[in-house]
Amino acid sequence: MTRPAARVHSRYVCQSCAESFLRWEGQCRACGAWNSLVETVVREPRVTAPRAASVGGPGRAEPAALAAIVEPDVPRQPVGIAELDRVLGGGVVRGSVVLVGGEPGIGKSTLLLQVAAGIGQASGGSVLYATGEESASQVRLRAARLGLLDGPAADRIRVVAEAEIGRVAEIARGERPDLVIVDSIQTATVAELDGPAGSVGQVRESALRLMELAKGEGVAVILVGHVTKDGTLAGPKTLEHLVDAVLGMEGERFAALRLVRAAKNRFGSTEEVGVFEMGERGLTEVADPGRAFLADHDAPAPGSVVAPTLEGSRPLLVEVQALVAPGPVGSPRRTASGVDANRVALLIAVLGRRAGVALASHDVYVNLAGGLSVGEPGLDLPIAIALASSLRDRPLVERTVAIGEVGLLGELRAVAGLERRLREAVRLGYRRAIVPRGFGSGTSTPAVEGVDVVAVGSLREAIDAALEEPAGRVASGSARC
Repeated sequence: MTRPAARVHSRYVCQSCAESFLRWEGQCRACGAWNSLVETVVREPRVTAPRAASVGGPGRAEPAALAAIVEPDVPRQPVGIAELDRVLGGGVVRGSVVLVGGEPGIGKSTLLLQVAAGIGQASGGSVLYATGEESASQVRLRAARLGLLDGPAADRIRVVAEAEIGRVAEIARGERPDLVIVDSIQTATVAELDGPAGSVGQVRESALRLMELAKGEGVAVILVGHVTKDGTLAGPKTLEHLVDAVLGMEGERFAALRLVRAAKNRFGSTEEVGVFEMGERGLTEVADPGRAFLADHDAPAPGSVVAPTLEGSRPLLVEVQALVAPGPVGSPRRTASGVDANRVALLIAVLGRRAGVALASHDVYVNLAGGLSVGEPGLDLPIAIALASSLRDRPLVERTVAIGEVGLLGELRAVAGLERRLREAVRLGYRRAIVPRGFGSGTSTPAVEGVDVVAVGSLREAIDAALEEPAGRVASGSARC
């Protein structure tokens, strides 16, 4: 005899003490927390056999030695876009849930429609595209702009304008697609909850049901997520914990380049980055990401320093631009784009105290060309040299790159992957590199064919070695390899 399904109802549960209430209240009567009640679906447990009867029975977990556990097979499905497959670790894993976030208009829906087409063309798989923000005709218009209506993928992408997750899951279980795309999780709703779309309860319960669909049916699910004004993913933090991977799209909305990074990935690395260019036919892969963020100059310019950064296993050369100008009386202006503003303020203090570059009364502007954001400490030395170059109005020696971390005492610290960075710089035509003296735990700097490596120990030495000397002045010595 078939057991009746468990009854489903909702309660308002306090996120601080887990006490539940029949209706929403501003303050929890149990613990006194304010605005902590969230509408939550509560399922009555099924009637099960007594615990004693299940001891040693089927489905009961038993401990096993770590070495004896069989390595699981992780089937991946390439999405047909090499840059995105790189970030995902080789493709979408069946049964996984991926969350894609980014600013409005950055290209999230465009990218996922291209992913759907890629799966349909590369492997002949089927895709269910559930949209709660647009109508089916609007999705078709975007597909027409991307040129996706003429290929075989047009018949393999099924579009449904539906926001109710129960209905989406029902369709997915009936059609058994290879991939389900939900655009977006903030517009998704669950019929059992009364809260509006986008509320904490609706977002969390919708994500839970989609996770059950993915794990239970072996279907990959990709969710589109909104972001707040400060750039973080909207909704409860539980959303990021539930999913298997969190991808973020970066870039200036009115610029061409877009970056895709993995903030979380249970099936791959979180250090890889994909580089795309937005055009009339959607997002296209950048052929040479190493030089994508370099600006063309007729001659070396004061305040401009090229830095070989490392994103995962991929070296990227970026241009650090700095402008120093006399400021008004009072507090000078400090503006940073693409780099940590607090780190820039720290470098300004170190420059004034340890390198004789006084910027306390100047307005300072620091920018990374191309809309890129870099957080690695190896960008300290390029920023410091760019500030000194702009203040003294002296450009760097031609075809010079710089990389290194700066300490509070003005000392320089080595960065990882220096050889790989320098080889990429040589490939792009740079012949001189300012790097910290020593490498890792050793005392020698690696030699790379085709580049003159200038190893320095302090920030003052690095500035003297990097900037062009005025006429009639002899450059101070520095250690060379």
